[in-house]
Amino acid sequence: MKDIAMTAETTLSNLGLTDADLTGGPLKVTSPIDGRLLGELQETPAADMDAIIARSKSAFKAWRTVPAPRRGELIRLLGEELRASKDDLGALVSWEAGKITSEGLGEVQEMIDICDFAVGLSRQLYGLTIASERPGHRMMETWHPAGPVGVISAFNFPVAVWSWNAALALVCGDPVIWKPSEKSPLTALACQKIFERALARFGDAPEGLLQTLIGGADLGKALVASEDVPIISATGSTRMGRAVAPIVAERFGKCILELGGNNAMIVGPSADLEMAVRAIVFSAVGTAGQRCTTLRRLIVHNSIREDLVARLKKAYAGLPIGNPLTEGILIGPLVDEASGAAMSTALEAAKAEGGAVFGGDRVTDGVPAGGVYMQPAIVEMPGQSNVVKTETFAPILYVLGYDEFEEALELQNDVPQGLSSCVFTLNMREAEQFLSPAGSDCGIANVNIGPSGAEIGGAFGGEKETGGGRESGSDAWKAYMRRQTNTVNYSAELPLAQGVKFDI
Repeated sequence: MKDIAMTAETTLSNLGLTDADLTGGPLKVTSPIDGRLLGELQETPAADMDAIIARSKSAFKAWRTVPAPRRGELIRLLGEELRASKDDLGALVSWEAGKITSEGLGEVQEMIDICDFAVGLSRQLYGLTIASERPGHRMMETWHPAGPVGVISAFNFPVAVWSWNAALALVCGDPVIWKPSEKSPLTALACQKIFERALARFGDAPEGLLQTLIGGADLGKALVASEDVPIISATGSTRMGRAVAPIVAERFGKCILELGGNNAMIVGPSADLEMAVRAIVFSAVGTAGQRCTTLRRLIVHNSIREDLVARLKKAYAGLPIGNPLTEGILIGPLVDEASGAAMSTALEAAKAEGGAVFGGDRVTDGVPAGGVYMQPAIVEMPGQSNVVKTETFAPILYVLGYDEFEEALELQNDVPQGLSSCVFTLNMREAEQFLSPAGSDCGIANVNIGPSGAEIGGAFGGEKETGGGRESGSDAWKAYMRRQTNTVNYSAELPLAQGVKFDI
């Protein structure tokens, strides 16, 4: 097994973080792998927030006039720097968030992918030409930069979610102020260093295009409340979203909210069960159940329920749990003790509501001391009770049965959250109904793949208590810009719309 402390020290140094960055501050950063100290960081003083926001506002005035393809060049350089730092940044994601090595590297690859997407986008910020009812007139739609963007991110994807926002915002002409989770600030500082290397190669960018805030909720509150930060992108719990949204709405700002998920898979009687098992296991236990797209509810046709559950229990029994930096490990730790306690509390509630629990115990043998390692749990439930409708950020999979497909759809949709969903079926009618207006009510709906692991090409986000925001691909870029309708009169007349006459 690698010496985590030594390897982490080398990696932090490779990423440009110095002793001055990592020592002498009150914010203690520990690894969920074994609880050891990774850094003691200086926090951003709350008194500095006015100056930070003013710096971003000043950067906006300069950056908005830079041609979008030129802004795209900065993101191209950022993508190159991320490629050069992929191994080290991926490793740091593992140490700070507890992800297995391939997931840490995959998160950085997602950053590279969104940079590639954004570079192309910088030449495609298209508006529309609109037919005018007035002779000698032309109408069109133009998209303009909106202003500083505040990004509040969560621990479970400590760098990818920032990149979704930053890559798009910057090519759209908007500076970024980033408030990462207090649980994962080291990866944020590393990204700031990587971005600064891209800036140095770019050469003529204004100061303050990216500023990173280290500290607690008071910094996020200052961002959310500022009228000089017109866009707030916040990823986290539904509780957090309920606090953020009214404040931003009161000042007529714009929110991009990515909140809770309680994602389901429907498995029909025609499903390829071998493929379904593989999809279920990754979706339910990947990142130790700490993805917003984690599979939490399995809705299985009663004719195959017993067979599928038996296969899953066999697969779960052989899952390797331990140090996520060790080759072959598939399940690392939960982020902290509070997460482990929340998992145990949820399992006790499920038992009280009639559930039969398989797994879910604390693992202490063969894992690093100081980390919170839990067996993934399968819970067969008699119905969709309160605990099933509540998202617990841990590897708990609730299993429910159904007889008719309409019943399965009702179970799928009968939760407060609406992020991701999927169906495994070879029945074309079921697949198409699932994707129809009368099917899944989620922002993501998949057929014969799990709910987790979205590509950057599609817009990411969900409905209901998931917040309604969209990030990443498709036309999510429009959230970072303001729309303007333009009409040009190239005639010598002044006709009014709707045939109105007003002669003077």
